[in-house]
Amino acid sequence: MARVILCAILGVVVGLSVQARENTLTSPNKALHAKVKIEKGILSYQVDYKGVPVILSSRIGFEPYMQGFDVESETPTWRSYSGTWKNPFGERSTVFDHYAGDAIRLRCKGVPLRLECRVYNEGFAFRFVIPKVEQGPVEWDIPAERTEFCFADDYTCWPVFTAQGYYAPKKISDFLPSVVNEMADTLPPPAGEPKPLKKAAILSGAERPLVVELPHCVVAIGEAGLIDFARMKFEVSKPNTFRTKLEGPAKIKLPYKMPWRYVRIADNPCRLLEGNDMLLNLNEPCKLADTSWIKPGKALRCTVLSTEMAKSSVAFCKRMGLQYILFDSGWYGNEGDNASDARAVNVEASRRKGPFDLPEIIRYGKEHGIGVILYVNRRELERRLDELLPLYQSWGVAGMKYGFINVGSQAWTAWTSEAIRKAGEARMMIDIHDEYRLTGNQRTYPNVLTVEGVHGNEEFPDAAHNCALAFTRYLGGPGDYTPCWQDSRVKNTRAHQLALAVVYFSPLQVLYWYDQAPLVKDVPELDFWRQIPTVWDDTKALHGQIGAFATIARCSQERWYVGSINALERRSLNIPLTFLKPNVRYTAKIYADAAPDGSNRTGVTCSTKEVTSKDVITADMAANGGHAIELIPLKRAASPSR
Repeated sequence: MARVILCAILGVVVGLSVQARENTLTSPNKALHAKVKIEKGILSYQVDYKGVPVILSSRIGFEPYMQGFDVESETPTWRSYSGTWKNPFGERSTVFDHYAGDAIRLRCKGVPLRLECRVYNEGFAFRFVIPKVEQGPVEWDIPAERTEFCFADDYTCWPVFTAQGYYAPKKISDFLPSVVNEMADTLPPPAGEPKPLKKAAILSGAERPLVVELPHCVVAIGEAGLIDFARMKFEVSKPNTFRTKLEGPAKIKLPYKMPWRYVRIADNPCRLLEGNDMLLNLNEPCKLADTSWIKPGKALRCTVLSTEMAKSSVAFCKRMGLQYILFDSGWYGNEGDNASDARAVNVEASRRKGPFDLPEIIRYGKEHGIGVILYVNRRELERRLDELLPLYQSWGVAGMKYGFINVGSQAWTAWTSEAIRKAGEARMMIDIHDEYRLTGNQRTYPNVLTVEGVHGNEEFPDAAHNCALAFTRYLGGPGDYTPCWQDSRVKNTRAHQLALAVVYFSPLQVLYWYDQAPLVKDVPELDFWRQIPTVWDDTKALHGQIGAFATIARCSQERWYVGSINALERRSLNIPLTFLKPNVRYTAKIYADAAPDGSNRTGVTCSTKEVTSKDVITADMAANGGHAIELIPLKRAASPSR
């Protein structure tokens, strides 16, 4: 098989344009303009929003060969696409896909390339498409990609350096190599973060999406459609400039479409969150012929492994409106021991609390409408996923939780995508934990209901981190945050915990993370979690300041659920109900901090009143508090959660 190094193609400067070639794209709403230019062999782009520069002239290419580009044909005629598609597993059930775009035909040393560009109302996206050429190479090694995102000033950004990192504001300049190299090997942790930052982690790059706050807008940069390529991170290459950094080499077989690079722009964090569908639109449509078996819902983690406890947990799920019971590590032995075999039940000694009859538990669960999800560590997944999928299907298992999978390199990215695809074809729902984040690929295989990739409640983060997550991590898709309820280590109020199930999107919500089901008291405020669904017909962000507060409203079957979370100081937010249908009365069930002064973390007050779209509800919250509302139209009887 012939192999040519891509740098051999990009590295020779021939036939350079004498004059600059510039292509301008305009978003459907005319607010966003993207210019792609080739001048003296350099390919670059810039993005303006509402007449103000956001991304200054920034190079696109592969280091050290950043020159040698020329256009193959005249300026393309930009086409406009407008359509919709149905998404029963997302933040809104009808997704609008509306953009202007086309591909700019390029060449390097006579070899054709295409830069595919799209401008949405929500942002600008671009990727290289490399065709197969007769008599040409069939396989290429990709040199280091060095696409830039240049800003006008040293703005505040919200980086994390692992997918499960703690969010705290920094300046772009804080991560210049010259600055980082002067620091100690470990840096003092941000407020609330127990673990110090390591210099090596910072130099390895920041996770995506990465949010940058400008004076007139908020920007998120990242990648979409990552399937079988090396994962991208961001490094600071020069003042005010982020640059892509691939996690290892990448080798492709032609023809090939690289992952998208995007710049999302909005007036404020709320509008940025509402534009999440852009990532889905940059991915392939669903490839599963039948998705009727995919059932989003809520789950209870069971760590005490016995038949008696499992049946008690099934009863708890049925009583509390949960749909699944999740057996975490230990059911097939020590997950870190290569001798453990996930093809049979062999409970780890430290977890065994009596007989653990998994077939009987699955049968009992089905009898009561509760499915079973099984955790499997990467060791067993890598060795025998093809055996486990049909085996678990024959057992009647509803889903799997993939644990500690390898991430970053091209090989492991491709392995994970294949593991998602195979699970979908085996009619198995999955939850992927630890460092993996989605890039919109859940549109193609919606059986991946959620992933972790978040510093969640198992780490007991503070309210400031939680209020940052809504407008940083959750711009990248579903996150399994795993809210707790009774655990005394939780730093935030119980009203805050209730609201998280609305603020954070996850088609599979794992609730009561550290709580033992028999010890959870069925107090009135838990009716909010009992009723809440996990997928939505519509989503609206009502209030938001990164790291300070967030109010998110979501609708399912004409019921609305509103969650507010707060940090830093006591705060009152007025929540106008203008999103409700006019001329319809609603019952508002309100769950609020019993002590907005912060003197009582566990107290929640419950109240009910009738409201319309003309009303305003005030959320009075403690510095680490929250507020939750369920709005039920009076014309319609209560419907079960889904």
